[in-house]
Amino acid sequence: MLDPARAAFRPEETIDVLGATHFIGIGGAGMSVLAEMLHERGVQVSGSDRERSAKTDRLTSLGIAVEFGQKAENVAGADTIVYSSAIKPDNPEIVAAHGSGKRIVHRSDILALLMHGRRAVTVAGAHGKTTTSSMLAHVLERCGEEPSYAIGGSIQGPDGTTIDGGHVGAGAALVAEADESDGSFEKYRPEIAIITNCEADHLDHYGDEAHYRAAFVEHAGHATGHVVICADDADALAVLRALDPAVAARAIAYGTTDPAEAGDLDGAAYVHIESENETAGTGAEHFTLHLPEAVTGGEPVDQPVTLAVPGLHNARNAAAAISAAVLLGVGPAAAAAAIASFRGASRRFQVRGVVKQVTVVDDYAHHPTEIAALLDAARRRYPDSTIRVLFQPHLFSRTKFFAREFARALAKADDVIVTGVFPAREKQEDFPGVGPLTIVRESQGMTGVEFRAVDDMSLAARMMAMRAHHGDVVFTVGAGDITDMDEVILHALEAHRESCE
Repeated sequence: MLDPARAAFRPEETIDVLGATHFIGIGGAGMSVLAEMLHERGVQVSGSDRERSAKTDRLTSLGIAVEFGQKAENVAGADTIVYSSAIKPDNPEIVAAHGSGKRIVHRSDILALLMHGRRAVTVAGAHGKTTTSSMLAHVLERCGEEPSYAIGGSIQGPDGTTIDGGHVGAGAALVAEADESDGSFEKYRPEIAIITNCEADHLDHYGDEAHYRAAFVEHAGHATGHVVICADDADALAVLRALDPAVAARAIAYGTTDPAEAGDLDGAAYVHIESENETAGTGAEHFTLHLPEAVTGGEPVDQPVTLAVPGLHNARNAAAAISAAVLLGVGPAAAAAAIASFRGASRRFQVRGVVKQVTVVDDYAHHPTEIAALLDAARRRYPDSTIRVLFQPHLFSRTKFFAREFARALAKADDVIVTGVFPAREKQEDFPGVGPLTIVRESQGMTGVEFRAVDDMSLAARMMAMRAHHGDVVFTVGAGDITDMDEVILHALEAHRESCE
């Protein structure tokens, strides 16, 4: 009954068709910003959530009715019911709405409607979405554009605070992370579509790489203006070459490959990342962006850029964000100056503490390519340190499909403990035999790194703390609740230090 990929509205329809709109789980970061944007546009909005939060308090202060606890009677006065992928078909409000014939729509349907009349930018890709959309929102905000944004994670503020990933701004720009996992991103019709990469993922939904790639071709074809796409990624390059010629003519490719060696870009303009280097020990990333006429709207510009976030992958993310900002009218120099103060999305190379000269870093990487990029950046940031990784696989299906690739990526570290799988929407019984050993077995024969499987995450965290020495860097890695182990590791390091004094 709940199909996020099914479009609930025709492309020409607007928010006027909604009527009274009720959000199930209105306090979620992705839901609350949509509720607030609808309320601002004059739609009657209500919602429910399991418990009170800062988000629900803000919505209530705006005059939006929020109920706590999800009950059938909450949807009685609504015409349209909005759910997220976290809501199950047996939710009492879904059941009641279905029984009374109300319109039930996914949050992506609301986001698609809200793109009407705005300068919308979507950011899609197997990895890099949250960082790239956060970078773009940060640049636009710092340059006075007052954007709205709906991002799938929090942002690290310059002063160390955490900034929520959802915000309603007064400006015309809307930056939205476009989740490809369930096909819902094909509903969007942005002015600019950024595609960071198209490496196969979510094969539980798409079945195979061809269908996954085809979804990106369709998504790019819905952009009313430019498509900004990474030419360093072979799969994204294949998507670029599969675009309709009229769409390809509006494409902006970006990458580190020398223009003379980039090959056929199907007529796309090219933003070249030149002279990239990273300052060892600080993680400062330096490069020059060659922005062609198709981006600047005038003369080509060679723009120096410095990032506080490390890694070549972040240079690529910044190239996409700056290109989109310039296409929206921000000056290249202003965009570069703004992005210099970007400190990263939360859980992206986020230092959580230092105890006994052991640094603990948290990162959301949960795909082999993301992990490889993370560990490459770690080697450049900490060239003389032993790199230890506590990795929690995310999804049984992903673990099964990419076990060998995970082992190869993790082998870039010196010491690896793989914990039990974070199941999210999946069930262990559907994937018998899949667990941390699935990855560890694939590491056999890889020299120079020690792998072990420890299903109990808390035990694994304490083990890793006991193995760490002065100068080491310990990474907690994964998209699940592995982030909670940072405190466990820090406390264990502190206790161990005290016992040795």
